[in-house]
Amino acid sequence: MNPRTLTIIAVFAAVAIVLSISPLKFSAPYAIFLKYQLWEIAIVTAFLLYGVKVGLSISFVNTLVLFAFFPGDLPTGPIYNLIAVLSMLLGIYIIQKSVGSRFSRGRETILTALSTGSGIITRVIAMSIVNWIVLPLSFPFGYSIAPDALPGFVATTAFFNATIVLYTIPLGYIIARAVGISTKTPIWNQ
Repeated sequence: MNPRTLTIIAVFAAVAIVLSISPLKFSAPYAIFLKYQLWEIAIVTAFLLYGVKVGLSISFVNTLVLFAFFPGDLPTGPIYNLIAVLSMLLGIYIIQKSVGSRFSRGRETILTALSTGSGIITRVIAMSIVNWIVLPLSFPFGYSIAPDALPGFVATTAFFNATIVLYTIPLGYIIARAVGISTKTPIWNQ
């Protein structure tokens, strides 16, 4: 990678890390163990502006830092965060590659809505599978959730994952557009 790309990765990874450890978070009112945060917006923004390699690189750097310094309640939690982010980025990628070129600047709202919908679908499916597998496991992989309680936990986390995407992707698009205009960097020019 060239120095410019490495700088972009470093800057956006730093923003994501600062946001992940900042007090700018709140517990979901329906499940206090789930936290709404803003750090994924930096990854989506970079993914839209600078492409797949940059977005994935930032995601992996963020995961490594979380593992090393801020793993959360579950030591394996950063892996689950990574899967959630990558599955959401996959949803954006699917829309951008399949219909992204059909939308002009005046119709970006439709593209944002399609990407958000696709991101919700891919993230909810991926994380529901992951949670179904890991929640019954014992610490450090899961929370030893009893089989009869598992459907409720999976449904709750599915709702949580959907609602995170509802603000993360639209805000990522808004910020990417603003940065793109000021730096003359087109969104998704890949």
